Amino acid sequence: MDDKLTTRCTFCQKRAPDVSKLIAGPGIYICDQCVQACVEILEQTAPSPEEGAAQLPSWHSMADAELLSRLPRIAAVGTQVEGSLQRWVGEARRRGSSWASIGESLGMSRQSAWERFAGNEEAA
Repeated sequence: MDDKLTTRCTFCQKRAPDVSKLIAGPGIYICDQCVQACVEILEQTAPSPEEGAAQLPSWHSMADAELLSRLPRIAAVGTQVEGSLQRWVGEARRRGSSWASIGESLGMSRQSAWERFAGNEEAA
């Protein structure tokens, strides 16, 4: 199987075959290990809003090399989400949804929706 097509955890980028469970959401996935990390974070004492903001990773505090090292992971998540969106639009079309209704739900014109997604409809 092509590694680029393998479903991955949106958070840690581990491949589906490498985790016990992978939970799917609309265009995203989270593995059991990341869910466990989230549970542990939620069980901690809640920080004040100022402390919470300080804990979030910020590119302002990163060295250039660290920032650049994260770009491929972010791009991979974007690719995975785009593929999921393509499949959801394809299913909407299969069920008979119009380009106008798809465009409206995505906040774009019928024409823009058709231009972005119609090519994939023919390949399906």
